[in-house]
Amino acid sequence: MSTVITGASGHLGRLTVDQLLAAGTPPEQIVATGRDTSKLGDLAQNGVVVRRADFADPGTLDDAFAGADTLLLVSTTTVGERFDNARNAIDAARRAGVSRIVYTSILNASAAQMTLADAHRRTEEYLRASGAPFVILRNGWYLENYTDQLPMITQYHALLGSAHDGRVSAAGRRDLAAAAAAVLTQDGHLAATYELGGTPFTLAELAATFSEVLGTHIDYLDMPVADYTATLTGAGLPPEMAAAVADADAGLARGELFTDSDDLVKLIGRPATTAREAVRNAADAEESR
Repeated sequence: MSTVITGASGHLGRLTVDQLLAAGTPPEQIVATGRDTSKLGDLAQNGVVVRRADFADPGTLDDAFAGADTLLLVSTTTVGERFDNARNAIDAARRAGVSRIVYTSILNASAAQMTLADAHRRTEEYLRASGAPFVILRNGWYLENYTDQLPMITQYHALLGSAHDGRVSAAGRRDLAAAAAAVLTQDGHLAATYELGGTPFTLAELAATFSEVLGTHIDYLDMPVADYTATLTGAGLPPEMAAAVADADAGLARGELFTDSDDLVKLIGRPATTAREAVRNAADAEESR
């Protein structure tokens, strides 16, 4: 029997495959899936099974999930298609007789009002109602959502947002992948819903962290949601995604991306990556280019 990872050509899925391999899972027991299998060639060379899986084409899911014991269902990136995609995957997993579906949701999905939470909440409800054995990982905002902005932050000496003084319990993708690998390989997690977040901070505090690490002053510029959306669109983000990101900041301001849960630390068995460590790592990587 095998463990299937959806979205293995993306950041979180790929990191989860890496974590499983590092933990000693035989590569032939891992099925890495994606719409474009050419992006998974290096995994295939290392013995990982590679299969095509397109959430919009259920036939590919039946083939991809065949013989699977456990499935990591990584939410897709297209906001408007997320629920339909997840529903197709859950249905295919049930047809395949998968004994555990691990779904990557978002913090506080049951109560959050932000646009991004809606599809996750509906997916959680569908998964629970399906009768399939499940684990739900409510992943916090990625630290990389901020550190990936490093070139722009450095250029303009500013971190932009609409979060006011809300606190975000952001976590690194590698830590969240380690948590996913833990519940994929360990017993005792069925029917659990985990709130996964790191040490919380405000965006003003994050700007101060950037200032400290970079050795230059970085301001946090708080903007109305409409202005932030327009700024993101002007920077090249697709309009739907720009609106969702700015709306998420409004949710952050309401406390929807905050958790005081220690679920992440318990699952990975070590302290979670801090914002300072993430900024330092990003700065070092930028300098080495």
